[in-house]
Amino acid sequence: MESETQTGQTAMPPVKNGLLPYITVDGALKAAEFYKQAFGAEQAFVVPPDDKGRTMHVHLYINGSSLMLSDAYPEHGHPFLKHQGFSLQLVVDDIDLWWERAVKAGVEVVMPVERMFWGDRYGQLRDPFGVSWAMNEPAKAG
Repeated sequence: MESETQTGQTAMPPVKNGLLPYITVDGALKAAEFYKQAFGAEQAFVVPPDDKGRTMHVHLYINGSSLMLSDAYPEHGHPFLKHQGFSLQLVVDDIDLWWERAVKAGVEVVMPVERMFWGDRYGQLRDPFGVSWAMNEPAKAG
């Protein structure tokens, strides 16, 4: 089912949003506030915090998709573990706008935005909660 673009590169398949990330962070409410500043997140729902300031559920909308997060609950078998082995990828139309907002908010630049071998502009970031983010601006057809 692969097709080629006018430049002879293989066309990328469409992104489907039926699977969404649900991450555990140390400070879900703080992370949600940070994601509003860095990535334009909108809060869809939040479970009020417990007496320790933790919440079991935050639902955000970012760039037309959902992201869910919660605090760790070690007493219920869910300790906080350092993030590794994944990144959250934002596919955006204007990477410069998204990138600048995230950097101003305080993300760490891991890999600056560059034109990649597949034609897209791409870069990697890490937020203050240890979550890796990637941004991708698809190459314009034509």
